[in-house]
Amino acid sequence: MFTHDDAAALGEELTALRRALHREPEVGLRLPRTQERVLAALEGLPLEISTGKDLGSVTAVLRGGRPGPAVLLRADMDALPVQEDTGVDYASRIPGAMHACGHDLHVAGLVGAVRLLAARREELAGDVVFMFQPGEEGYGGAKIMLDEGLLDAAGSKPVAAYAIHVFSTGMPAGFVGTRGGTFMASSDSFDVRVVGKGGHGSSPHAACDPIPPLCEIVTTLQTRVTRSINALDPAVVTVGKLRAGTARNVIPEDARLEATVRTFSEETRQNIREVVLETVEGIASAHRVKAEVDYRHDYPVTENAVDEARFALEIAGELFEGRTFESPQPIPGSEDFAYVLQQVPGAMLFLSACPPVPNPAEAPINHSPQAVFDDSVLPNAALLLATLAARRLEGATA
Repeated sequence: MFTHDDAAALGEELTALRRALHREPEVGLRLPRTQERVLAALEGLPLEISTGKDLGSVTAVLRGGRPGPAVLLRADMDALPVQEDTGVDYASRIPGAMHACGHDLHVAGLVGAVRLLAARREELAGDVVFMFQPGEEGYGGAKIMLDEGLLDAAGSKPVAAYAIHVFSTGMPAGFVGTRGGTFMASSDSFDVRVVGKGGHGSSPHAACDPIPPLCEIVTTLQTRVTRSINALDPAVVTVGKLRAGTARNVIPEDARLEATVRTFSEETRQNIREVVLETVEGIASAHRVKAEVDYRHDYPVTENAVDEARFALEIAGELFEGRTFESPQPIPGSEDFAYVLQQVPGAMLFLSACPPVPNPAEAPINHSPQAVFDDSVLPNAALLLATLAARRLEGATA
C-alpha cells in the first residue's frame, strides 16, 4: 500500500518537526508547546481529534473507507530532566530538559504514519487510533489516557496496538527488532527512611546511628536477591540515591535511600517486594532503629502478544530486508505502553537511530546527556507504523 518513496517524501517535513520538538522539550504530563505542535501537524487531515483532561495528550481517529475494526498506534511525547551535552545545532533551549530518549522521533514518526494513512484512507479496512501520549518517563501517562477512555475513541476497542521505540547505540541506524512474550521489564521503586537518635560523632554509644544499618541494607539486598530469586527469572535492585547527615562529626537523626527494581514476571515482582521488606525490617530490628518503607509498583512487565510480534517482525522484514532481528532476551528497561498491552494484543518494536559513528557500540545510550539520534530513520518509522496498521486491518477483515 505504501512505498519507500512515499515515506521518503515526508523526510524533510518530519525532520523539521522532530528538531522543533527537540529544541523545546517538556517534561511530565502537561506539554503545552508539544501538544500545540502535534495539533498543528495534524491540521487539515480527516481526523477526529480530542485532547486529554488530566494530561496534555492528543488522540486522533482516522476512519477508513471500508468497514472493519480499529488498530492503535502510539507515540510518547515527553522529555527527560537532563541537561543536554550533544553540541548539535538543534540542541535543547530549555535548561535541564532534553529529549534524551528519542520521544521527539516517536512523535515525528507517528505524524508521518498519520499522513501516509490519511492519503490512502479510502482503502483502509477499518479505523486507526493515533495515541500521542505525555508522561511516559515515570508519570504513567498511558494509564491516564486509558482511564480517560482511549480505547473507546473509535467506538470499538482496537484489535491490535503497536509502538516503536528508538535507541541510540548498539547497531547501525535502520535495524528493527522485537520479540514475542516478555519484551521489557517491570519498574518498581522504594524509599527507605531509617530513624535513629542523633548525637556527637565522638560518642556513638550515646546515640543510635542510622547510617550503618542503611549501608547494611544496601549491601544485604544484593545478596538477598541472588539467594531468594530464581536465577532464570532474574531481578535487579539498584540503590541510586543515599542521603544522610549534615557534618562529619554529627550523627544524624535519620538516613534515607531510594531504589529501583526491575523484574520480568509478576511472580518475581511480588517476591522482590517481600525480600525488600523483610531485609529492611530485619536489619532495622538488629540495630534497634526504626525503618519506614514506601514501596511502589510502577510500570508492569511489557508483554508482546506472540502472534502480533511475529506479524510485526514479518512486516519489518518485508520493508527492510536484512535489517531485522529477534531480540534473544527481554530488555531491562521499562515502558508504560505495557498498560495498553495489558488490554489490547500488540507489540512494541525497537528501531535503531544510532548516528553514523565508527563503532555503534560506543555511541552514547538513551538517557545520556550526549545521546544523539539519526533523523534518517523517521521515514522508516512512519512507513513501518502505517504498514502495520493497514495490513493488520486488512488481515482482520479478510
